[in-house]
Amino acid sequence: MSTGVIIALIVIVAVVLVVAAVLALRARGPQHGGSLKRRFGPEYDLAVARHDGDTKAAERELAERVRRHGSLRTRPLEPAERERFEARWAAAQERFVDSPREAVGEADRLLAELAAARGFPDGGQYEEQLTALSVHHVHHVEGYRRVHRVTHARVDDARDGGAGTEEMRASLVEARALFEALVRPDRHDAGRRRTGTEAGEPAPAAHAPRTTHAWSLGKRRPKES
Repeated sequence: MSTGVIIALIVIVAVVLVVAAVLALRARGPQHGGSLKRRFGPEYDLAVARHDGDTKAAERELAERVRRHGSLRTRPLEPAERERFEARWAAAQERFVDSPREAVGEADRLLAELAAARGFPDGGQYEEQLTALSVHHVHHVEGYRRVHRVTHARVDDARDGGAGTEEMRASLVEARALFEALVRPDRHDAGRRRTGTEAGEPAPAAHAPRTTHAWSLGKRRPKES
């Protein structure tokens, strides 16, 4: 085989390898983006909108969220902690009828404290806490974002950015989903309790009935605070 033929074969092989590498990179990109879109759902769309339609920038942001918070291990609540949080949430719901703005503010503080108690970043770092929650509770995090926005809206006039009673009610209802997700025991926590009981440890006492059931404000129109 002549030297020219050998060189031609080497060039052809090199070109094939380069083309294969390019195709592999192109194939990996959409799969990565598709995986992020499936994982983050509505948060993916919000990120794209925040980056003015730049999906690559949005995907870099979401990938960074996973890198920073994906391995976060949550801390289980003690039974007494859980009961205190549930009692405070029930009180906030009841307070809404007479003082909706104060009730929503309490819900915002309560979610921040509950998330911190479960091992998420401290509530004083709202954006960082929200980012971490979006990785682990993506389908519920919008409720926290909404109740926080309503809490810090201008209070003088709803038309100028303040929240009206209906918006406050809707935000509190939506935020309850994240509260429920954070306050209930994780499956692996329940498994640890069962394992301990089987090993001879005393079974935990039964909790009081949950108080965070669905609620309605239809019987009485709440007053604006």
